[in-house]
Amino acid sequence: MIKFTVITCTYNAEQEIQKTLDSVLSQEYSQVEHLVIDGESKDGTMQIVREYEARSIEHESRHEILVWSEPDKGLYDAMNKGIQRASGDYLVFLNAGDVFPNVDTLEHIAGSVGEDEENPGVLYGDTDIVNDDGRFLRHRRLSPPKKLSWRSFMRGMLVCHQAFYARVDLAKRHPYRLEYRYSADVDWCIRIMRDAQQQGLELKNVHAVVVNFLDGGMTTKNHRSSLKERFAVMREHYGLFLTVCMHVWFAIRSLFKK
Repeated sequence: MIKFTVITCTYNAEQEIQKTLDSVLSQEYSQVEHLVIDGESKDGTMQIVREYEARSIEHESRHEILVWSEPDKGLYDAMNKGIQRASGDYLVFLNAGDVFPNVDTLEHIAGSVGEDEENPGVLYGDTDIVNDDGRFLRHRRLSPPKKLSWRSFMRGMLVCHQAFYARVDLAKRHPYRLEYRYSADVDWCIRIMRDAQQQGLELKNVHAVVVNFLDGGMTTKNHRSSLKERFAVMREHYGLFLTVCMHVWFAIRSLFKK
C-alpha cells in the first residue's frame, strides 16, 4: 500500500489548526504519517496539537503522528524540515486551515495508482476555495490539465500546492530554495516535475477535488511581492522571452475578465 506523509507547518495558528487536524484524523485510509512542524508558536497552537495526539491514541487511529516545535527561518524552512523527516511514498503539504474534502480523499488518490505500474512521480488533483467556516466559495480559477508537464506552469500554477503529491524520493532531492519568500512552491513543483519526466515517471491526474484551500493565504496577502518572485522563477525555468510573452498574455486576459 502507498504510504502518505501529510506535512502541516504551523505558527500561531490556534484559530485555524483544529479543522486541519480533524480532517487528517478523519481519513479512512490507514497508511498515513502526519508530521506537524511548528515554529515554536506563542499562542495555543501546541496545546491543540497535543490534544490531537492524545485523541488519535484514544480513538486507536492507525495514523502515525509526529510533532516538532522549534524555531525556524520561515514557512519554506519548516517545509524543508518536513521533507527531511518524511518516510512515506508521497508527501503533501496541508497547512493550518486547509482540509481534505472527504474522509476517503487519500483512499481515492491511492486507488488511482495501479498495482502493476511504477509509482508516478506526481499525483495531482483539483482544488476548491473555502472560507473560514469551511463553506464553498468557488472552484480554483486555474485548474489542472488532463496531461501535466513541467512546462505547464508557464501558464501559471495550474495545480495548487496542496493538491500536488510528490514522490518522497524526488522531494528529498529538491528542497525549497529559501531565497524565495513567496514563490518557492512554484519553483519546487517545476523542479519536481522536471526531474520526474527526465526519469520517465508519469505525472498523474487523479480526477477529483483533493483539497479545500482556505481563502487568503500567504501569497494572497503579499500579492505584489509574490508576482515579482514568480516572474523570476519563470524566467529561470522558461527563459526571459517566453516569460515576458506569457505575462503580456496574463495582462490581456485579466482585462477581458473585468
